[in-house]
Amino acid sequence: MKKVLFIAVLFITAVLQAQTKEYRAEREKINDLVHTKLKVDFNFEESQLNGEAWITLKPHFYSTEKVVLDAKYFSIKEVKVNNIKAAYNYSDNELTVELGKTYKKDEEYTIYVKYIANPEEVVQKGSNAIKDAKGLYFIDPKDEDPEKPTQIWTQGETESNSCWFPTIDSPNQKTTQEIYITVPNKYVTLSNGKLINKTTNPNGTRTDYWKMDKKHAPYLVFIGVGEFSIVKDSWNGIDVDYYVEKEYESVAKDIFGKTPEMISFFSKITGIPYVWDKYSQIVVRDYVSGAMENTTAVVHGEDAQQKKGQLIDNNEWESTIAHELFHHWFGDLVTTESWSNLTVNESFATYSVYLWYEYKYGKDKANSHMYEDIQTYLQSQSEDKDLVRFYYEDKEEMFDPVSYHKGSAILHMLRNYLGDDAFFAGMHTFLEEHKYGKAEAQELRLAFEEVSGKDLNWFFNQWYYGNGHIKMNVTYDFNLLKNTVTVNINQIGEVFKFPLAIDIYEGSSKLRHNVWVDNTQNSFTFSFNEMPKLINIDPEHILLAEITDKKTLENYIYQYNNAPHFLDRKFALEEIAKHQDNREAFNTIIKAFNDPYYEIRVLALEQIDLFQKYNKKDAIFKIEKIAQSDDKTLVKAEAINVLGKLVDPIYKPLFERGMESESFAMIGTSLISLYQIDKERAVTKVNSLSEEVKDRLADPITKIYINEKDKTKLPFIAKHVLKGMFLTQDKRTQSMYNEAFKWIAESDNKEAITNLTEDFVKLGLQYKKYNFDKMAVNMLNQMVYAQQQSGNSNKNELIVILKTGMAKLIE
Repeated sequence: MKKVLFIAVLFITAVLQAQTKEYRAEREKINDLVHTKLKVDFNFEESQLNGEAWITLKPHFYSTEKVVLDAKYFSIKEVKVNNIKAAYNYSDNELTVELGKTYKKDEEYTIYVKYIANPEEVVQKGSNAIKDAKGLYFIDPKDEDPEKPTQIWTQGETESNSCWFPTIDSPNQKTTQEIYITVPNKYVTLSNGKLINKTTNPNGTRTDYWKMDKKHAPYLVFIGVGEFSIVKDSWNGIDVDYYVEKEYESVAKDIFGKTPEMISFFSKITGIPYVWDKYSQIVVRDYVSGAMENTTAVVHGEDAQQKKGQLIDNNEWESTIAHELFHHWFGDLVTTESWSNLTVNESFATYSVYLWYEYKYGKDKANSHMYEDIQTYLQSQSEDKDLVRFYYEDKEEMFDPVSYHKGSAILHMLRNYLGDDAFFAGMHTFLEEHKYGKAEAQELRLAFEEVSGKDLNWFFNQWYYGNGHIKMNVTYDFNLLKNTVTVNINQIGEVFKFPLAIDIYEGSSKLRHNVWVDNTQNSFTFSFNEMPKLINIDPEHILLAEITDKKTLENYIYQYNNAPHFLDRKFALEEIAKHQDNREAFNTIIKAFNDPYYEIRVLALEQIDLFQKYNKKDAIFKIEKIAQSDDKTLVKAEAINVLGKLVDPIYKPLFERGMESESFAMIGTSLISLYQIDKERAVTKVNSLSEEVKDRLADPITKIYINEKDKTKLPFIAKHVLKGMFLTQDKRTQSMYNEAFKWIAESDNKEAITNLTEDFVKLGLQYKKYNFDKMAVNMLNQMVYAQQQSGNSNKNELIVILKTGMAKLIE
């Protein structure tokens, strides 16, 4: 599952929850699921599911006379065993059925349950605190919201599918399945496996029969219902379908169209061709997470649906598409035996994005992505958490930057240590030995050891069953008489052991030294022929580490020009930008305008100081050229942004052309730049845009509306003000949005107050584990005080809205 909450760590200080001392073991297997057959239809008025279930099971090893099924918040109507009415007890969301005889190992029996599922009654913690993890979600079931389609969808992970069908809701269980879904004729359905047939009923409904012949875990079972356009694609004769709202039908392949190529790539690197009988992706409204890897029926949140103007700039959902697909090997084909071992699902799915980017776009994009992942982990204040955790308060806590981002970085280190051939062969062995089953991290270790012949206990004990990461200071001692340099590695805190590469540059040549670090302090002495221009520690940026290393400006200029890794160029450029009064430093930034990777070009444009005396005209000329001819719209957009800061009317035609671009990034920066020299023209252009496009260009348009002090635009500003306050690092922008917050807080605009209150509630609940709910309550309280001090005639009504929001956050 791809989680959306991780952005919170970029702007909220994490509050670590105390762990309980209860050992979180793999769930005991008394009975094994064999097959699940369901017949379901829906009560839209009451948001209920009417169900019949036939659950086939067998004793795992020991003989048994009863079975306990998870069945949460059901109304049980009838229970049978092998078609004979059975005695049962239903309490504490468990259905205990007396089997009527003793069943021995491998002796199958079938439980029939007729029931009503009541998802609106469910109260249990979910991975997203906005809603209880009720498993089955009705979206606008009575068709009351003109802005929202009627939909039904399910979310099973971690253990919520038992809110809509009886099962043993544990990741160490596997079942085949068949589901009959009856819906009004206007709706399409989606479930796991293949659609075998459709039967039209005389009452205006239709029954779709979906069948899945291969085993998977209960939490991966899915049903989706709604009005969707189905865009067809294929891979090796297998259906690959994209279920989107009609409005996005024309861009569905722009969003999801790389899926077949991804399937080919992941099949190749795992050595196991995609085993399932179809691959569908569906985009739903009000989804409670980012996306979910339901086997052959992946669900995505509505942010996946992007406009052409966004996709031209960058498909922001491509990483999620790769992540969920790779789960069909790690997570679906082989599933974690317990949530404590979630790493065997999520770390691999997260690392798959690096692998895909490396293959499709090259190492620069892959390394940029890995850097972002590592920063997410480092900023999450999760140093005290093991990757494999047997002690936690709630299973939902496992879905965090340690299981995802840190785990991905650990796999990257393991790949580097073993080498590509052994790493991918180890992946293959692990999948082959456990396919259609479950596994834990120790079995992953054994697979890599079997392939490589290396003992990996030291690696797994340190990285899987330990916590923290490498922290080290690096110093250098030069002996000019002996022409040697001693590199001192000083670890801070916990001592890790690891292989370390050190590159020493002399003139235009480079010599790599590979050493082993295993103590608090290690020193390594190397000879040289001429004074090194640069000593580069961990030049491939393999280590999950914080490294402190002093370098001069000359070192950084040399590093940008000679060290090939994306991060070497990025870090060098960021340091060089602090010294643009130096001619060589300034010229290096200009040189970076031609960097082969677009993110470095964008960074150079962001950092350039055009008020320096050196080569200003030459720099501006190059920026003008970039704004018109760079092959990446994001680079063009940043070039337009730089030129806009010059506030020169000569660029008005350039900005006006930019506003006619399909690229939303170019439209946005062109609007802001034009606003600096012709406010009336820019505002006219903004007012001509549709509300949907305005929402997609929220940042530049909100800034213009704030500057214009247009009270009629307060509702729009209110919908975006929190993003500006908390998701930007620019202090001027933060200050602008803070002023907008005060403006809204004191206003009499009911719609604006409502929009901002709803945003506080949404974010406060979503990021409750980071204490954002408390911050939201505090800020809503500030708004209450502002209203109390105001002379607004409707202040009492507005205070009720604010206090209602506070109550939702506190309850």
